[in-house]
Amino acid sequence: MGRLKAGLTALGLAGLAGIAPPAAAQDFYKGKTITIIVGFSSGGGFDIVARLLSRHLGLHVPGKPDVVITNMPGAASLTGMQYLDTIAPRDGTFLDTFNFGLIADSRIFPERVKADLRKYAWIGSVNQDISACYTWGSLGLKTLDQVRARPEVHMGDVGPGTSAFVGQNILKNIFGVNIKQVLGYPGSAEQRIAIERGELDGDCGAWVSLPADWIDGKKVNPLMRTAPILAPGMPPDVPYMADIAPDDKSSKIIELLTGSGQLGRPFIAASSVPEERLAILRKAFDETMRDPEFLADAAKIRHPVAPKNASEALKIVENIYSTPDNIVSPARVIAGGL
Repeated sequence: MGRLKAGLTALGLAGLAGIAPPAAAQDFYKGKTITIIVGFSSGGGFDIVARLLSRHLGLHVPGKPDVVITNMPGAASLTGMQYLDTIAPRDGTFLDTFNFGLIADSRIFPERVKADLRKYAWIGSVNQDISACYTWGSLGLKTLDQVRARPEVHMGDVGPGTSAFVGQNILKNIFGVNIKQVLGYPGSAEQRIAIERGELDGDCGAWVSLPADWIDGKKVNPLMRTAPILAPGMPPDVPYMADIAPDDKSSKIIELLTGSGQLGRPFIAASSVPEERLAILRKAFDETMRDPEFLADAAKIRHPVAPKNASEALKIVENIYSTPDNIVSPARVIAGGL
C-alpha cells in the first residue's frame, strides 16, 4: 500500500510539472539579468520595441530580474542570432530579436542564411510588420509610374536578408523600378538620416517605425504596402503590393517574400534552454502583452501591439518552410540581389 501511495504521489507530481514550472525554475531568475540582443544599432524600430519590452518583461518573471539591451548589428541581424545559439549562455538569460525577413530568407537562401528558424525556442512576437515602400516627399514622386520613369532611385539598407532589402528587390524585379542600392548602414536610424540629407530617395520600411513628423507632416509618399491590412496612420489608398502584382505567380512570390512580416518584432531564445525556463519566459511574454502599463507605454511611442504567442509564431514559420519549390525558385531570382 505504501508503494502504491508513493507511486500515485510521483504521478501526481509529474502531472503538476506539466502545469507549472518546478520551484527551482521559479527561483532561477532571482538576482539575475535577462539580456535581449538586438541585431541592429540603437534608435531603429527593432531597438525601440526591444527597449519597450525590456521595461516590462522582468515584472512578469518570478524573481523580477533586470532586463537589459545589447545591440549587436551585423549580417542583417544574423550575427546576433548566431551569437545567441553558439556563444551566449543557453540558460534562459539571453533572448534575441532579429529582422523577420530572415525567416523567409532561410527558406529561400539556405546557403546564405544558415539557420533553421523552426529549431529556435520561440518566445513570441509583439506585432505584425506593415512596411511601405516610399519616396521622400520633396522629390515629388507620388505614383509608381513616376518612380518607374526615374532613371535611378537610390535606396539603402543594412544588407541582404532584411525586409527592406526584400522590398527593394520586389520594387526592382517585379515592378520595374530602377533601384540603385547602397548597403552597409548599421540600422534604419542611419538610413533615415541619409534620406533627410538627400543621400537616399526613399526606402521600404516599417510604417510604425517612421518618425511621427514624417507621417504627420506628410514628408514621405507611400507607394505600396507589404501586408493586406493598413498600419495605423497609413493613408487608406496605399495599395497592397500583392494586389497590384502583374500576374498571379508574382502575387504568390510576394506573399512568400513578405509573409514573415506576420512576425514583425520576433523574440527567440536558444534551442537548448531548459523547458521549464522557456515556460516561464513564454508566460511572462504573454502576460506582458496584456499588461495595461505595457500597452500604455506602447501607445505613448505610437507603436501598435498585435502579438503572436510562441505556438502561433512557430506555426507561421512552419508554413513558410512548407512553401512549394515552384514558388521558392522564382522567389530566389526576385529577391536575389540588385
